[in-house]
Amino acid sequence: MNFQEGEILYFNKPLHWTSFDLVNKVRYRISRFLNVKKIKVGHAGTLDPLATGVMIVCVGKATKRIEEFQYQTKEYVATLRVGATTPSFDLETEIDGTYETAHITKELAEQVLAQFVGSIEQIPPAFSACKVKGDRAYQLARKGLEVELQPKTLVIDEIELLSWQPEELKIRVVCSKGTYIRALARDIGKALNSGAHLMALERTRIGNITLDKCLKIDELDQFITHNS
Repeated sequence: MNFQEGEILYFNKPLHWTSFDLVNKVRYRISRFLNVKKIKVGHAGTLDPLATGVMIVCVGKATKRIEEFQYQTKEYVATLRVGATTPSFDLETEIDGTYETAHITKELAEQVLAQFVGSIEQIPPAFSACKVKGDRAYQLARKGLEVELQPKTLVIDEIELLSWQPEELKIRVVCSKGTYIRALARDIGKALNSGAHLMALERTRIGNITLDKCLKIDELDQFITHNS
């Protein structure tokens, strides 16, 4: 492999790692292997620390291709806790509200999910990297400041109900760039006349890159050695 000329690597991002953590680790390992001070490394599509799954990492001149990968369709498997909300719409923050779930049937869940297929408007989470007057929204939200974000148009190609319980839904989502699955969880909860937040999230595909094609971060050194 020629990392200076450009290579594209696929990783399964570990739980609790930021996307930046993964990029940093890859940059450090490759720089050390090549014995260079600097090498360009970037990723094509952020994953939250509490999410796992496919991350495309571009090295060297391949960083010019990042935007190309960002626009490819993404697939996720998400587990939603129904009947409770959190300010971050996931497990980063504590539950701030509880709601009835007795009325929620499998049929209702399927009907509600179908409403989100197609072109939709979505307000990003306050706990996100969206910029508000030059500041990241999550920086303001973590200070307890009110964050007002504008809705964005995006496309949900598919939503499939994988498993159902009155207080837990597992869904598969195929969607466009810019989709916040945490915000989708929030909106599904509202549409169910209840509340919801994300318990687990795994990105299973970007374009045609699936999890089975991804390296674990602890396999990186061996991969570099065997392919150089």
